[in-house]
Amino acid sequence: MSERTSCAVVGGGPAGMVLGLLLARAGVEVTVFEKHGDFLRDFRGDTVHPATLRLLDELGLWPAFDALPQSRLRQFTIDAAPGHPVTMVDFERLRLPHRYVAMVPQWDLLNLLAEAGAAEPTFTLRLDTEVTGLLREQGRITGVRYRNALGDGELRADVTVGCDGRGSLVRHAAGLSVREFPVSFDAWWFRLPRNSDEAGFSLFPRIAPGKAMVVIPREGYLQIALLIPKGSDARLRARGLAAFRADVLELLPEAGNTVESITTLDDVKHLDVKLNRLRRWHTDGLLCIGDAAHAMSPAGGVGINVAVQDGVATARLLADKLRRGSVASRDLAAVRRRRIVATVLTQALQRQLDARLLGPVVRGEDVTGPPAGLIRLMERVPWLSAIPAYLVGVGIRPERAPQFARRTARQR
Repeated sequence: MSERTSCAVVGGGPAGMVLGLLLARAGVEVTVFEKHGDFLRDFRGDTVHPATLRLLDELGLWPAFDALPQSRLRQFTIDAAPGHPVTMVDFERLRLPHRYVAMVPQWDLLNLLAEAGAAEPTFTLRLDTEVTGLLREQGRITGVRYRNALGDGELRADVTVGCDGRGSLVRHAAGLSVREFPVSFDAWWFRLPRNSDEAGFSLFPRIAPGKAMVVIPREGYLQIALLIPKGSDARLRARGLAAFRADVLELLPEAGNTVESITTLDDVKHLDVKLNRLRRWHTDGLLCIGDAAHAMSPAGGVGINVAVQDGVATARLLADKLRRGSVASRDLAAVRRRRIVATVLTQALQRQLDARLLGPVVRGEDVTGPPAGLIRLMERVPWLSAIPAYLVGVGIRPERAPQFARRTARQR
């Protein structure tokens, strides 16, 4: 006898786990597939923005999240002159309950969502289960094929949602076409030890001709993204470990001897940066959201926030339809209509940041940072720092938890 559910969610990342939890709280039968056996994977988006912090509060998950080990970024500053910092982004100016970006390993956030989902009788999380294909009947997607330790299986679903990232098997199998946008850079990710007495860091990139670096403070270590020209990974690795260490120290001289903790370039992970967007996010019986619908550049660190908001919007629009078993293609198209403006404008801002700052930097052009006029303006009119804080921390179209998903902490 064939297995069946109302909604099959492919991918246990932020979009998939938020969607699964919210649908389950609406009483919808939902199954989330995650091909790995746990969420313990490094070098992922670990920024939890003020809008997502508010969502966790609305879901009754705040006390558990607040107890997680984390560092908090309340402002981004830049040195206009030695010893003269200017605040460019100030989250404390936002009218939100939690006015900072929380730096939390993504696996902790996903585990928290999984635990909340497990408390709902209609929620199923299948770890170590890889979706291998789609089921079709009369031109409609009717579920998924999967593989796990017990062998191959099939799960039929009223709706399948692809949340399986920028390399989405779901969107490929469904034949959805992708529009690619040019990106000037890739990223090398690595970590260095962090001393407890070190000063704070900014998410604004440190810049030198031909390279840029973003230093992200974590609990006990620094996670670092070294931006390199697109397609240059093999060439730069061929220079060897000493050249890599010199590049790091040029941009992060305070690293000192800690750079020697990188003993092999195998410790340096390559991210092939993508910026793209599906022309259509759905076909009959199937929808893609998050990175599966629109891969974001790491510029600004907003990808996880946008993915979470996709998940919330999808649950809001589809929960009642799924409960009644009457989801039509126009209902799936409504998700894109709700999210497309925010997606397009966010990607447009990322493309401008690439064209005007990061691209020229990695090409070796003489770029020293934000224009002096902008720095002076921020210094004279400090409240302007709330504008980029809103764009980064809240987003262009923030999503609030639907009423059916809201809980107080005692209701968990």
